[in-house]
Amino acid sequence: MLEGKVLVAQGGGPTAVINQSLVGAVLESRKFRNVSLVYGALHGVRGIVDEEFIDMTQETTHNLEMVGETPSSALGSTRDKPDLKYCHEIFRVLQAHDIRYFFYIGGNDSSDTVRIVAEEARKAGHPIRCIHIPKTIDNDLVLNDHTPGFPSAARFVVQAFLGANLDNRSLPGVYIAVVMGRHAGFLTAASALGKKFPDDGPHIICLPERTFRLDDFLAEVRRSVDRFGRCVAAVSEGIHDESGAPIATSLAKQLEHDAHGNVQLSGTGALADLLCEEVRMKLGIKRVRGDTLGYLQRSFIGCVSDVDQREAREVGEKAVQYAMWGEADGSVAIERTGYYSVDYRLVPLDAVAGKTRTMPDEFVTASGTDVTDAFRLYLRPLLGAGMPDAYRLRHNRVAKILK
Repeated sequence: MLEGKVLVAQGGGPTAVINQSLVGAVLESRKFRNVSLVYGALHGVRGIVDEEFIDMTQETTHNLEMVGETPSSALGSTRDKPDLKYCHEIFRVLQAHDIRYFFYIGGNDSSDTVRIVAEEARKAGHPIRCIHIPKTIDNDLVLNDHTPGFPSAARFVVQAFLGANLDNRSLPGVYIAVVMGRHAGFLTAASALGKKFPDDGPHIICLPERTFRLDDFLAEVRRSVDRFGRCVAAVSEGIHDESGAPIATSLAKQLEHDAHGNVQLSGTGALADLLCEEVRMKLGIKRVRGDTLGYLQRSFIGCVSDVDQREAREVGEKAVQYAMWGEADGSVAIERTGYYSVDYRLVPLDAVAGKTRTMPDEFVTASGTDVTDAFRLYLRPLLGAGMPDAYRLRHNRVAKILK
């Protein structure tokens, strides 16, 4: 085993369980005698370059456990996407502080950072173990059955649409909600698990894995209104046209971009507003409402999946075990075994870094506007225990007297 310090950092969007991974990595690291100190970097890789560290060795176990139960990134995060020069600066800081174990909790961009830092360390002959700990609500990391953060976000989406459907049934009209998911539609697809009765919404699910055509969407809305007297639609923020351009780019006059060059799709309600306006103008439906779930999906404290919490803790623990007992850098991946259990394995960084997983065809219906039972079976155990349910009156009609 290498002797020296451990550094843990968090990157990308916060989630409801990312702190479980942090706490898992910290507590597991503190068990090993070859670890002298455990540091946490404030605001991800930016904090590393700026040497903004806190000593996690001095945290009490009780407080760490309480932090683990708390959503969002306790260390703070960043959207910086390090290039080779940036990663070289990261490596210089790690070397100066005698960091021998580097754990970075994040998505595919974060895994790419870990890959580059590991390569820089090998070139310089500096012994350090670099492990990527998976996290993303988009569920788009390859080689993973699912990723920590997604189940809790999915649980929120299910409950949000369950409630929206009840509201829409009471006062019928068209309701459109935009859900996070730039390239992968897993989170938007989760809305389907809010359905219980045949006429429940969402009646339409639009995913980035399929080309979005406005005329087809409007036709689906009309069919739903004609059949049920109302329509609930779940739309991914990343829906795109035939050329692959996001539908949102044709709506906003000014578009913001993040550090990775991506169009900001969740920071505006433009997509929901435009679709609602199209329904009003072209279908003549007056009662039309739209929402953008936005950041609420990521760290909502009221509906965290217990399965997600447990697995997020375990990937942090397994990362440390792989680092201490193994001889390779890598990314921890979740593998489903049976119904329902999981195992963890270490996969090569270059097999995960910069790659995006999308919804497999067997999860999407032939129409492209709904999900299959295979997806429902896939997602249900991830949502955890205690999911709410909805019931209806049986409507035992009383005979009319005057009419």
